[in-house]
Amino acid sequence: MNIDFIRELLPILLSFVIVIMILPVLIPALRRLKFGQTEREDGPESHLKKNGTPTMGGIAILIGILVPSLFYLRTCPEIIPVLMMTIGFGIIGCIDDFLKVVKKSSDGLSVIQKMALQFVLTSGFLVYFFLVEKKEAIVHIPFIEYCFTMPTWLFCIFVFFVVLGTVNGTNLTDGLDGLVSSVTCVVALFFIVVTRQAAPGMEPMSGLMLGGLMGFLLFNSHPAKVFMGDTGSLAIGGWLSSMCILLYDPLLIIIVGFIYLVESISVILQVGFFKISHGKRLFRMAPIHHHFELGGMTEIQIDTLFTIITMLLCFIALLSHPAGI
Repeated sequence: MNIDFIRELLPILLSFVIVIMILPVLIPALRRLKFGQTEREDGPESHLKKNGTPTMGGIAILIGILVPSLFYLRTCPEIIPVLMMTIGFGIIGCIDDFLKVVKKSSDGLSVIQKMALQFVLTSGFLVYFFLVEKKEAIVHIPFIEYCFTMPTWLFCIFVFFVVLGTVNGTNLTDGLDGLVSSVTCVVALFFIVVTRQAAPGMEPMSGLMLGGLMGFLLFNSHPAKVFMGDTGSLAIGGWLSSMCILLYDPLLIIIVGFIYLVESISVILQVGFFKISHGKRLFRMAPIHHHFELGGMTEIQIDTLFTIITMLLCFIALLSHPAGI
């Protein structure tokens, strides 16, 4: 296997270095500005000690991705829509984080405000997808060599569902030190391998995400010195969903993003069961990582378990994907 240093390795190194240079400066600055995390009162009691831990560390990840990507725009214009979704959702998350800090609450943007901003950004992505990229409404079925074309209107609805669902999933996964970063590092590595054949020119975006998260993990692994906040978790969702849609593989999220999916489903099931059972709970707490945590597992053990599951699923997806063979 020939490795393209410029497109595959250099983005990882650049993003990694930028993030580890920024965070030692950013973390004290966030402390001085009192940009600390406000934990949910209905969350695990052990998390209350995390109150005040600097949040919005995802800013470093965004910078680590944005700055090097500027050097790839001319040679790899394929990264533009992915960059737009990654930075765009990161900005939405940053606004949400800022409002949480100002309000000293775990609530930032209202649901309507957040959905409206996400709707506008996803609409812009679809316009670019069809009018600039000249792509078709094609969806590939994982594990089989079959693609089908959807009516444009139905594809647009499907894309909104995929994007908003993925973003919500990555956001919910960001509930333990290092969890979403560890899982997404594996997913990013998967996409570096796949895009080198399936979509040459898109490799830098996955490399930049991988490098940025690796650098962030040095400060976010348990016990975390900084949290990425919605700034980082929403950016990850924007990156993942746009990568899969541009590869005509949105259903791939079900496999490689299984952890994000399970986190979302656990919340839906918990809320639904709570209502129909008049106060009973299906899990000890949702999202599901808190269920395991309250069952006696440590944050590190849960991080390791979820990361290993993602590694196995990415390996299976790689074996089944035409570009991964």
